[in-house]
Amino acid sequence: MGSVCCPSFLMVTPPAQPQVNIFTDSHQQTQFAEICNALYERELMTLAQQPFSNISLLQRKLGGLRHHIKRAAYHFIHHSGPLTVDVHNASWQTKQSATCIAKKHDPAKVRTWFSHYARSGLPVAVYTNNMNGEHLELDSIDRIDIDRQLLHSNKFGWFNMDGTRAPQEAAMHNLVPANATQQLLLRPSRSVFSAACCGHTWNHKGRGQPRTLTLRELLLSGSINWKNFR
Repeated sequence: MGSVCCPSFLMVTPPAQPQVNIFTDSHQQTQFAEICNALYERELMTLAQQPFSNISLLQRKLGGLRHHIKRAAYHFIHHSGPLTVDVHNASWQTKQSATCIAKKHDPAKVRTWFSHYARSGLPVAVYTNNMNGEHLELDSIDRIDIDRQLLHSNKFGWFNMDGTRAPQEAAMHNLVPANATQQLLLRPSRSVFSAACCGHTWNHKGRGQPRTLTLRELLLSGSINWKNFR
C-alpha cells in the first residue's frame, strides 16, 4: 500500500510594514526632542505653581500633557508659515512692530470678514489692553449667534461682528481678566497672527518683553491657515 503524501506548507513571513516616520532627518528628531523638553519643563513649572484642590483635575492635566506637548512640537517642526522657531525656548520668533497692530483696527473690515468666514473652531487673535500694557492672545471661535450677529470666543466670550465687546455679555463671562480695560476681536491677518504667536507686547515706552504663550495657544498656533486664515 502506497504511502500517503501529506501536503507541504511553505511558511511565508509577511513583509515588514514600513514604520511611519514624522521626521525627514536626524536633525529634526533632535529638534523635536529639545522642543518637547522645553515644553515639559515649562508646563510642569506652571502646574506646580497652581493651587489644585482637586487631585483628579491635576491627574487629568498630567495625563494629557504628553499628547499635547507632542502635538505642539510636531507643529513647530513641520510648520509652513512665515515664523522662525526658537528650538531652545519652544517659541515662535519674528520682528516686532514698533506699535501694536491693533491700532489699525477697522470695524467695518472686521465685520465684513467675519460675516463671510466666521466658523466654529476658527483660530483668532484678541487684543487686550490693561494696566500691564498691550498684547494679542490666541483664541478660537466656539459659537456663532446669527440672529444677534455675535461671535463667542472660547476664553474671552462674546464679541460683536465688528470685533468690539458685546457689553451685555461681558459681565456674564467670568474668564475675562478683572483688570482688562479694552478687548477687541481682530480680523485675522499675517501681521496679527505673527504678533500673537510670538507673544509680542507693548507698553508706554514702546516694545515690551515677549510673553510666554500657554500650551493651548501653541496648539492653536499650529491650526492657523497662513494662506488665507480661514
